[in-house]
Amino acid sequence: MPVKNSKIKQETLAAHKQLSYENLVSAWLTGDGWEVLIPAIDHGKKTDLVVADDTNYYRIQVKTVESSDNSITVENKWKGAKIDYVIYFSRTAEWGYIAPAFTENRKRLNSPDHIRFHNHPANFLKAFRKI
Repeated sequence: MPVKNSKIKQETLAAHKQLSYENLVSAWLTGDGWEVLIPAIDHGKKTDLVVADDTNYYRIQVKTVESSDNSITVENKWKGAKIDYVIYFSRTAEWGYIAPAFTENRKRLNSPDHIRFHNHPANFLKAFRKI
């Protein structure tokens, strides 16, 4: 069994974990036939992924929350950027939400216009098809 011998800083590990969720969404959407484009850098534009079919492009931001309470309030961290959807994953539970990018500063994660999914490709894709 491989053993990881490197020690990385907590902030670096946090970046690795965040990237793993972005890669998960990318893999699930690619497997469903979407064209997934990954920006070389997303600072300023706040776009983690762009997904496309034959006629539409959607800019997506992927976020995680350190909570198993789906009624928490999440912050708008993409003000001024043109984002279509934000996909939230709970790091402590097996669910997530797909949310249209909102303009308010804060919004309840389980708002009626947000679509909940179980952390599994079939459930995620079923929720994604609803947008």
